[in-house]
Formats: sequence, C-alpha cells, structure tokens
Amino acid sequence: MLASFEGYDKTTFGSDAIAGITVGVILIPQAIAYALLMGTPPIYGLYACLIPLILYAFFGTSRQLSIGPVAVTAILVMSGVSQIATPFTQEFTNLVIFSGLLIGILQIALSLLRMGFLVNLISQPVISGFISAAAIIIIISQLSESLGIDIPNFDYTHESLWYVLQNISSVHLITFCMCIGSILIMLILKRWKKSFPGALFVLIISTVITIFFDLKALGLSVIEDVPKGLPSFTIPEMNYDSMVALIPSVLTVTFIGYVGSIGIAKSLEMKNRDHMVRPNQELLALGIAKLIGAFFQAIPSSGSYSRSAINDEAGGKTTVSSIITVIMVVISLLFLTSFFYYIPKAVLAAIILVSVFGLINFSEAKYLLKLRRREFIVMIITFVGTLVFGVEKGIFIGVVLSYVFLQYYSSRPHIAELVNIPGTNYYRNVNRFPEARQSSKYLIIRFDDQLYFANTSYFKDEILNHIKRREVLPEFLILDSTNINDIDSTGLHILEDVHQYLEELGVQLLISGTIGPVRDFLKRSGFTDTLGSHHNFLNIEDAVQYTKNKTVQENLLEVAVQYNKKRSFLD
Repeated sequence: MLASFEGYDKTTFGSDAIAGITVGVILIPQAIAYALLMGTPPIYGLYACLIPLILYAFFGTSRQLSIGPVAVTAILVMSGVSQIATPFTQEFTNLVIFSGLLIGILQIALSLLRMGFLVNLISQPVISGFISAAAIIIIISQLSESLGIDIPNFDYTHESLWYVLQNISSVHLITFCMCIGSILIMLILKRWKKSFPGALFVLIISTVITIFFDLKALGLSVIEDVPKGLPSFTIPEMNYDSMVALIPSVLTVTFIGYVGSIGIAKSLEMKNRDHMVRPNQELLALGIAKLIGAFFQAIPSSGSYSRSAINDEAGGKTTVSSIITVIMVVISLLFLTSFFYYIPKAVLAAIILVSVFGLINFSEAKYLLKLRRREFIVMIITFVGTLVFGVEKGIFIGVVLSYVFLQYYSSRPHIAELVNIPGTNYYRNVNRFPEARQSSKYLIIRFDDQLYFANTSYFKDEILNHIKRREVLPEFLILDSTNINDIDSTGLHILEDVHQYLEELGVQLLISGTIGPVRDFLKRSGFTDTLGSHHNFLNIEDAVQYTKNKTVQENLLEVAVQYNKKRSFLD
C-alpha cells in the first residue's frame, strides 16, 4: 500500500473517493444478497466488507482489486457447510466463519511456502466448466426466493429443479413479478451505464414499494431484522470433526478463490501498468483478510470481477478506494439497518441472478470446440460433473480428467522426421514439405518433449518404426534434441537401449542441438563417453556434414570436443 502513495495528492484522493463510493453502493446490496446465498443472515455479508477490505488494502499488491462476498465463493462454502449443518442456523453460520478461518490459514501457509504456483494445476477449461455449472446451481438455488416456493434442501440440483416444475402452480405472483421486474430494470440500467448502481436503485425502489403497499402482509418475503452496529471480536467456534468435514470445500475455495482473484488483479495490472501484482503476496493478503476477518464474524470473501472493473472505471488509483468503501459500510451498519428490514428477498435473488448470468461461459465453450477438442471435452465433463455430483466432486472430476489427458498426450509427444529444404541449411518436417527429398544415408528425427518415464517406450518405438519404414537401412540416425529440455533416469536408459540397438543394426547415432542442462546430465551419466564426443554436434547441419565425408569429420572433431565443455556458449 505504501508504494502507491508516492506522489499521492488531492486529485488522486478525489478519484479514490469517487471510486470507493461507487463500489460501496454496489457492494452493500450484493453483500446482503451473497450472505443469504451462503446460508447466513445478511448482516454477516456486511461484516465481510469491513476488516477484510482494510487488511487487503494494506497487504495486497493490486490497487484496484475489490474483495468481499462473491457468488462463486458463496455457493462453494454453502455446498460444503450444508453437508454438516442446516443453513440459516447459528451452527451453520459458525461453521461458515470457521471455514473462512481455515481458508485463511491455508492461503497464508501456501504463501509462506512459496507455493502459489499450485493454482496453475487447475486448467482454464476446468475453471470455465466449473464456474459455468456453479452459475446454474446458483440460479436454481434462487428459484425459491424468485418464485415464492418453499423448496426442500435437496442433495442434488436436478432434484430441486424437478420439485419446482412439479409445483409451478404454487408460484407467488407478487414475488415473481418483483424478481422479474428487478432483473429487467438492472439489465436496462447496466446496458445504459455500466457503472450505474442498478442493484442499489432497485433495492431502494422495491423496499419503498414494499413498505407503501404493505406487500409483506400479502406474502412477499423480506429479510426482516438486521442487527445494528459493528461486529465485535469473537473467537470462532472450532472443533476437529468439523475441520475434517470441511476440508473438501476449504481446499476448493482456497484455490478457486485465489485463481479468480489473481486473474482479476493481473488483468487490471496489464490494463493500467502502474503497479506490479506479486502472486505470493496476493495469496498472503487474501489469507490474512480471511483469517483475521473470521475473528470479526466475517464470512469468506474473494476478489470480485464486476466490482473491481467498476472500481477501475470509476477512477480508483490506490487501495484508499477500499477504505472509502469500508466507511460507507460502517455508516450503513450504524444508521441504515432499520431500512434493511423491508428489503424483499426476491430483489436480492434478482441481484444474484443478474450477477451470475455472465458467469455461464458459452464463448469459451465455442472457442474450445473450434480450437482444442480435448479441452472442450474437459470443460463439458467438468460442467456436467459439477451439476450432477456437486461442486467439490465436479471440480475434482475436471482436475483428474485434465491430468489424464495431459499424461496421455505427454506420453505420445510430437515426433517428426526432418528433411533438408533444397538450397538452404534448414531442416523441416517431411510431412509439411513433401517435395523435399529424403537422404538414404541418414535419418533425422526430432523429438518435441522432455524424455521421461511416461514417453520413453513411445520414443523408442517411433524411432525404430521410422528406421523400419526405410527401404534402405540408413548409416546414421541424427537425433535433433533441440526441444528435449530434460531427461530423467528412465529416459537415459532408453537412450542407451536405442544406441545399443542401432549399433547392432550398423547404424551410428548422432545427437545435435542438445541444450546445456541436458548435455551436462548426459556427460555426468557417462553416456557422452559411450556415444563418443565426436557424435555430438551444435546443429543438424554439422551432423549432416559429418555423415558426408571424413574430412569434415576430422575438422569437426575439435568443435565437438569444445561443444561438450560445460561452459560452452550454449549454457
């Protein structure tokens, strides 16, 4: 935070103040709505907009990231905690806060261990499929408040949807109209001006209408009592059994929440180019915000894309804008809670629905279908798995499937036979240049991956198959190792096997273009001596010249020896 105060002046403060107020009027209704989505009383959503925002302002590295309650985090926590407690009970609320504490501890630990890179283990198709499914789960979860139908707490989403269809005649007309009207107004206002606080506008209008026409007496559900005042320091209730039961959802929120937050922060960094986002510090800041926030009754929070974008568009320059937002929330808690009594739950459902419509990523699915079919499959299976089996199992299915695909394709990497482009010293894939002539004297193979245990059998089989397809057995096999960035012990053994097999056939193995670390490994292992230092070359052209005449062979011998020195210019 301190770095952002260099050159701070009244103009910058004015921009931060406007941005903070703008975000505040959007955050307050969203915080109330997302608290209900998480299965807790609305006041806890507002509590999550106090200490966490202040702590992130001091420890975070993004100047525009707006944290607080968000829809995806809410449904993840709701899904996990509802397995062991009933929503909207004190026990449930305590467990939600305890979840935030555990998530904070885990994020801090990962940051201190410099393990923020672990989030890269979740691929973008998995995240897109999961979030799209989560959006649909959220939409279905809001049908009760949107339609005025009491829906039992089912284990699976399709059961809730089927129940609604069976009881569609029980829709409460006033509730339904209030929800649909709010959605339409917010969408129109959003199209007119993105930064306009449409959620706050419909919240105020609908509350006034509810009071004026006494719609509560006509069956419209309202949030009722919201305690006045600021949260007190409270030690969260903790027990071992609850901690074990919460582990799946805690792990999911830890990673998904961080992936979303760092993605938003990085995109804003690229746009503004006035600061640098440090991933491990971001992980630490988010963890501290959740951990300390839990002692002040805050539910788990994450970075919000919509609020962060609005903060940026409204002119937010530093994290002072978040402090201004906190001041607005404090004012609301001290002076406006009596007004909250008559806020219709249908309007809060509408706020949630409008916010999650954009999470269903049709464009990503279309893009992957056109470009990367296997990633499209991962996205769709994650999407379906999340809908059918729940959020934790769904993302687990996606991660496992993506790694199955990764290992499969890594075990069968691209291998190309290279030929010389006539009139040049360039060697390219024969399948892309069929007009180029193959040499009967040598065969050039390029292996485009690390050589490790998962692909060694494929490596050996492909080399032998290329040799067998030749009508005349070549005298030399040139292995272009430019793209081999690592070799493990299994890869070394298979390389020795290939060398021995080729010797038995009367084919000499030549290696070209080996990068420094791999060359060092081969030298330490003794393979370089076994192969012969004069069988190692800087590039394919040198290896080809070696095959053509002995004069060049003798001239290149000294080059090859120098090339194998550890501190060659390729290191």
